[in-house]
Amino acid sequence: MKIAKLMAALAMTVVPMLASAQLRSSDKIVTEVPFEFVVGTKIVPAGECILKAATMDMKTVAIRTGDAKVSLFSTISPVEAGKAASNYALVFHKYGDRTFLWGLKVEGTRTMYRLPESKAEAELQAHNAPFTEKILLASLK
Repeated sequence: MKIAKLMAALAMTVVPMLASAQLRSSDKIVTEVPFEFVVGTKIVPAGECILKAATMDMKTVAIRTGDAKVSLFSTISPVEAGKAASNYALVFHKYGDRTFLWGLKVEGTRTMYRLPESKAEAELQAHNAPFTEKILLASLK
């Protein structure tokens, strides 16, 4: 039993480190987003969106538009996905006409990075508002 606990603790420590090794702090994930979306309390307009690790431990991400008119930071946390992502991608949740950046998939890993839920999205979920998930492919630059 002790060995199983040790292995589980080791896996929980090593897996996020391996995933962060896939995304170096100098790498940028870039995609064209055809709609405006919300991160925290900020509205990000449609257009080029650039995400970059803001800290070496991959717990904070910098998000900015291609024209740099909007720039913000968000914490992120690793979540284990069912299968490895075949591409870099941004994951959005869309409730009616409001869209929220939900997470980031890293190519070749089962680790997905989840952004914190905003108050507005939490309220929509509390009212059981239906949502659709939109996934936009991104590239590493």
